Amino acid sequence: MPSDTTGSWTPVALSADLPPASVIPAWTPAGSIALWRSRSGRASASSDRCPHRGMRLSHGFVRGEALSCIYHGWSYSPAGGCIRIPAHPNLVPPETIRVAVQRVEESDGIVWVAVGEPAMPPPSLDGLAPIRSLTLVADIVAIEAAAGGKAASGLIPVADRPWVRLLPAAQIGCTLIHVLVERERTVADRIAASRIAEALRRRAETRQKDVA
Repeated sequence: MPSDTTGSWTPVALSADLPPASVIPAWTPAGSIALWRSRSGRASASSDRCPHRGMRLSHGFVRGEALSCIYHGWSYSPAGGCIRIPAHPNLVPPETIRVAVQRVEESDGIVWVAVGEPAMPPPSLDGLAPIRSLTLVADIVAIEAAAGGKAASGLIPVADRPWVRLLPAAQIGCTLIHVLVERERTVADRIAASRIAEALRRRAETRQKDVA
């Protein structure tokens, strides 16, 4: 499961939150990334800085199969190479102009980004379906205490709702959690799980303040 070492996977977003031709900011232990999906549906993870003027690529836009910087429109392929400079339309950009990229896999409705070279594919979440993501200003210990359960195989159980699980990803000063429910659960259960997660966030953040 996710860790802060090389050779690991980080669950950065839900697949449903990254529609075609969109880009969002995300974070892995290797740093900030621009997470984007091409018009054809391919998910990619690029360094979040354009090498031209340092603008965040997560503020940019997706055109076709490329990610473009919002500042001067320099465009990058999923492999990281610059493929278009609007101010010089006849120029073939040199191969030295590129952004770092990370490996991306999608599994069970989660977008996973690799840190280093993991030896295994992302972990399976068989039988569970993601419903939403939340950012908590609290660490894993505070979240476990609020949930009443300890992480096992990377998932935190919610003590009084055993059909709800939390998939955490530690970030700088906060924790991103993806809320999962058993796949056969009803719409009403999914709504209840979302509210449970919001209440859990309040408890975890209060606990974090109390121990700070």
